[in-house]
Amino acid sequence: MKSTKTSLLTLLGLLLLSCSTPQKEEAPSLKKAFQDKFLIGTALNVGHNKGTDSLGIDIIKHHFNAIVAENCMKSMHIQPVEGVFFFDEADHFVQFGEDNNMHITGHTLIWHSQVSDWFFTDDKGEDVSREVMIERMKNHIQALVGRYKGRVHGWDVVNEAILDDGSWRETKFKEIVGDDYIKLAFQFAHEADPDAELYYNDYGMSNEGRRNTVIKMVKELQAEGIRIDGIGMQGHMRLDVPDINEFEKSIEAFAALGVKVMITEMDITVLPFPTDETAEVSLTAEYQEVMNPYTAGLPADVEDAFNKQYIDFFSLFLKHSDKISRVTLWGVTDIDTWRNDWPIKGRTDYSLLFDRNYQAKPVVQQLIDLTKK
Repeated sequence: MKSTKTSLLTLLGLLLLSCSTPQKEEAPSLKKAFQDKFLIGTALNVGHNKGTDSLGIDIIKHHFNAIVAENCMKSMHIQPVEGVFFFDEADHFVQFGEDNNMHITGHTLIWHSQVSDWFFTDDKGEDVSREVMIERMKNHIQALVGRYKGRVHGWDVVNEAILDDGSWRETKFKEIVGDDYIKLAFQFAHEADPDAELYYNDYGMSNEGRRNTVIKMVKELQAEGIRIDGIGMQGHMRLDVPDINEFEKSIEAFAALGVKVMITEMDITVLPFPTDETAEVSLTAEYQEVMNPYTAGLPADVEDAFNKQYIDFFSLFLKHSDKISRVTLWGVTDIDTWRNDWPIKGRTDYSLLFDRNYQAKPVVQQLIDLTKK
């Protein structure tokens, strides 16, 4: 009897202790705050895909419910030599998304940049014929999309095919195949996985010229019965670019086409820029100290402007949450951002929501608070 009584008292004491001990409150998360609005995504790099950046992975799991492949699915990495595929990192990327119940976007199937020269030339170094080019496009797309059939939810099929003024970018794809290379790319991707969503993705989408041509292109694809499910509006921004009113016009115009609108590749550079470009990867400039002014940290006024730009645009996204399906950051922390090396290598930028110590910046909580208004 004494033993039973002692056990009951011990149990009661433990229950009282557990009730009196405050439970650790879970840190606020972006994905939870925006769960009824749109997906919150980020781009994964090799450290995330291979599991070596454990701190970055913790942030991804806590804050994001959508992922996109930053580099590992681009053609020069996947198929550097014709018929020779390197799927290892992409396999890890897709598995990570599945293990964590995330929306997975493959990036990108057809892009004029980060593509191996073999794609366009024969063994003599001369341009291949239209027929050979089309066959290579088909083989590449169907090998990549086919491998992840039923696992990748959506694909950036064609990336950055149109210029600011609305003219077509003169790429080798266009030069060899013609304007219908875009139609063919979407056709091949759909054949490889009929259930995957298919997107067109581009930067500077607030420019009227590009906006009008994208609208025209999508309408033509739709008229021909070619499946296109969404438009990715890249969010590579500066503190004073883009014009938020023009950006809103594009959201509304693209949504009117009956396709999903996604904000992709979002980051905000705080550094001075040598040109008016926002994301043209071919641009390079020599390093100058005057172009790298914040190596010791951001001045308060610059940080305030950075926060305001994020808040203003996320407020716009919330306003149009009925049209926007996903908002994706182009990276996790400032130490990862491509902005450190583009268009000038070796700079110190602060373009993302998490700092170099893997800590959430104050603006993260401010974005979360927007959803409560």
